[in-house]
Amino acid sequence: MQPRNNPRLMTTSAQNTITCRNLWQVFGEKAEQRLADALSRSNDPNDVSQSLLSHNLIPAVRNVSFDVKQGELFVIMGLSGSGKSTLIRCLSRLVEVTSGQISIEGEDILAASKKRMTELRRSTLGMVFQHFGLFPHMSVIDNVAFPLKVSGLSKRERHKHVLPIIHMVGLEGRKHAFPRELSGGQRQRVGIARSLAGDCSVWFLDEPFSALDPLIRRQLQDEFLEVRRKFNKTIIFITHDITEALKLADRIAIMRDGEIVQIGTPAEIVLSPVNAYVREFSKDVATGRHATVASVMQKGVQGDLESAPRVQSTMSIDAALAMSSAHLAPLAVEDDTGQLIGTVSPKDLADAALRDAS
Repeated sequence: MQPRNNPRLMTTSAQNTITCRNLWQVFGEKAEQRLADALSRSNDPNDVSQSLLSHNLIPAVRNVSFDVKQGELFVIMGLSGSGKSTLIRCLSRLVEVTSGQISIEGEDILAASKKRMTELRRSTLGMVFQHFGLFPHMSVIDNVAFPLKVSGLSKRERHKHVLPIIHMVGLEGRKHAFPRELSGGQRQRVGIARSLAGDCSVWFLDEPFSALDPLIRRQLQDEFLEVRRKFNKTIIFITHDITEALKLADRIAIMRDGEIVQIGTPAEIVLSPVNAYVREFSKDVATGRHATVASVMQKGVQGDLESAPRVQSTMSIDAALAMSSAHLAPLAVEDDTGQLIGTVSPKDLADAALRDAS
């Protein structure tokens, strides 16, 4: 078994808020011992998994490694049973890890005591789940302010602090209502507001919108993006919906049978799936709507482009194609500072927009 780092601080990149290395979560009797024996014989996750299965153990998370940068919105997605919810519970220590390493803001989470984990959940790790567990006997404002009550603030101070947050999530007119009087979307807003009230820097969200009807879900996604712009949080977001993942993510990790099979930007997942499993997720996705000019441009500046029409590297292919419809020559591509960084031809834009992901 891979040894855990006992010192509280682990060596990690300053840019990475979350670092996960060789994580295994195995369910069953003597799981830790059986995994250690299997790892001593082979480094191949498939061989290790077969050994565990032969002993009637379930490898729910298999040799997972990834980094999440500060301020990044990292989406983990997969089908039911792929291990994504177990993984996020490992990261927050709601489930004890069988083997591996997890660092959050430089701290070895697996070496933290129960007392320290309680402190981290109050101060650093915000969690929002599909069923958030609101207190039925508390009003909206008291539910949202509950983390501050635990911290010892007076009721007046708590309410003063959370009123702007309640307003931001669109519940200002419902602050004295009880959970039973709220719709599903409103209850999710209370859960999100309560997590924000704790001023946590890292956010774990496990399919928070999946039980909502499509219209309310899209509305909450938009509101969530607005909240994200106002709060500089590092976010891991679990979903099984590729449209939701593409809309929200900076990067996406695709899981299958406990393993991560691909990590990439939304454009990379849509345009360059590594296998048929990933391709199946994005087969009905409108490529040009989600992929950006940066994914098809030619890097570098050659020739005189001063008079050429300019497009942003972050612009969607569909938007750039609409701008390029009157031009046969390449378009100049610029970054967000206005500096020229490459070119893209109308033909390449058209080919990418029409590409059949299936």
